[in-house]
Amino acid sequence: MAVGPDETAVPRANENPPTGLHVLVIEDDPAIGRQLERGLIRAGYGVSRAADGSQALLADPADVILLDLGLPDIDGLELCQRLRARSSAAIIAVTARSEEATRVATLDAGADDYLIKPFGFVELLARIRAVLRRINPIESGQLRHGSLTVDPRTRRVFVGDRDIALTPKEFDLLSCLAEDPGRALTRQEILERAWGGHWYGPSKVLDVHVASLRRKLGDPALIETVYGIGYRLASIE
Repeated sequence: MAVGPDETAVPRANENPPTGLHVLVIEDDPAIGRQLERGLIRAGYGVSRAADGSQALLADPADVILLDLGLPDIDGLELCQRLRARSSAAIIAVTARSEEATRVATLDAGADDYLIKPFGFVELLARIRAVLRRINPIESGQLRHGSLTVDPRTRRVFVGDRDIALTPKEFDLLSCLAEDPGRALTRQEILERAWGGHWYGPSKVLDVHVASLRRKLGDPALIETVYGIGYRLASIE
């Protein structure tokens, strides 16, 4: 295909096809968009396309987003940030821009990988598989909510690619909220789960830890106060 090898190199869907995975192709060049769509469908993926950033922001949720940085209406880095803020999908930037500064800025904006045109389609498929292995919450047991990732196995927390250092109690508190985003947990429930039912001091300790979490996560609105009840992880619009 134009972006890589000819279509004879594209695996057929019966060669270890991904089950139920959907790719959003954001590409303003119709020819490239069609070629990517055909190849991905033959490889076993569901595919939808967006010709610009506005269409991309209205698209249905996807597992993987292929993002061309050179779109006509929205700057690619800005769109990457907006997509990352609202989605836990794997984002692979697909672009002709090869400068190191652009690659770094794109990854900092929330992309999981960066692929320079022209590229081979087999390589693209390998990149997709690799990013899915890294972020798939079913395989890893990770709790994901927008750009927030909580990994109970390693007790690590990420916002995008940024590793957030938390105290043990901060991690336990955030894990409680991340297990059921949007649900309001009572102060007593959080204390019992995060402190193991062994806390007999003032509940003000919870407020102190929430304030510290909000500061470290960099988004105070992520943890909402439910007055008269407790706290919840904010819903993603």
